[in-house]
Amino acid sequence: MPAYSGSTSQTQPHTQAVSVPPALAVPVIETAFPRRLHPYWPKLQEKSRTWLREMRLMPPDKVERYADSLCYTDLVAGYYIGAPDELLTAIADLSSWFFAWDDRHDRDSVHGRTAQWRWLCRGLHGALDAPRQYLHHRDPLVAGFADCVRRLYAFLGPSWNARFARHFHPVIEAYDLEFRNRRSGTVPSVEAYVELRRLTFAHWAWIDLLEPTARRELPHTVRNHTAYRRAALATQDFSAWYNDLCSLPKELAGDELHNLGISLIQHEGMTLEQAVREVHRRVTQCVADFLDAEEEVLLLARKLSDGTAEGEELANAVQSCVFNMRNWFSSVYWFHHESGRYRVDSWDDRSMPPYVTEDVLAENELVGEE
Repeated sequence: MPAYSGSTSQTQPHTQAVSVPPALAVPVIETAFPRRLHPYWPKLQEKSRTWLREMRLMPPDKVERYADSLCYTDLVAGYYIGAPDELLTAIADLSSWFFAWDDRHDRDSVHGRTAQWRWLCRGLHGALDAPRQYLHHRDPLVAGFADCVRRLYAFLGPSWNARFARHFHPVIEAYDLEFRNRRSGTVPSVEAYVELRRLTFAHWAWIDLLEPTARRELPHTVRNHTAYRRAALATQDFSAWYNDLCSLPKELAGDELHNLGISLIQHEGMTLEQAVREVHRRVTQCVADFLDAEEEVLLLARKLSDGTAEGEELANAVQSCVFNMRNWFSSVYWFHHESGRYRVDSWDDRSMPPYVTEDVLAENELVGEE
């Protein structure tokens, strides 16, 4: 049985036709959120393939076979319109790294590789605080993360760097909590899962990256403005929960416990069909919440444009940030229907993605135990 039956079609700028099953369709995204793509995208694909090989995050044969079809660069090239090419490349590599880390987390959880996982987490925490010291770490995931962080820290300076680190340390800790949940068979309650997901998706780290894209760090008063935070949370919750909606078949097949749909089934007594409808409802509500908040953020930007050069620069930065928050919706939406990451119906083993290599993970486990 297909994961989600039936489809509608939509033509995208760089694809032929994209199928969206009715259970996953969000018409307002298709009509009111145009798909945009950073002009550096074709070069980004090439650079990403090279980086994945050099960092040993995927075997060379799998880079050639799967990297482009996974569409990781497409995703980021739709998020951060206006970013300098070097910044976009660093963000794209961080995104590719994140997916590789997520895959390692899954396989370490399945196989109970606790010592290796703990060693990895210690390395990631260290790389976040002192990336240059971890560039040659023996675990490719630590070295790759250190490389991304080092490059990202070059754009806005110490205060932004410290904030990014403050936001990412809890992401590592949340992944560790998920590891422990997997080992104990614990499905979080819906409320607990919502808070955990905001960490495992790295909500605030991705929002932080809007600022170097806009070429300016926003002041505390703007970042903590109610409308700005509402807009940011709406775009990130949409992205995380839409991922849950689309990855539900993949995660059920792999005995995953962390998915909004799984929490609804386990703790709210919903059927699979009811859970899918409820996650879809929440996803759609995120779009409505964003549209309301977006108007207020644009009003804030107009107020900041007070006729001074400083005011104009700040207003432009805020407009850039909310523009790219909007772009998250279309980029995330179409990514999930273009990427081979979620096509479980085409896999030989629905519990084991073909782009993941178990023997490479086992080698990394031996490194972790040294």
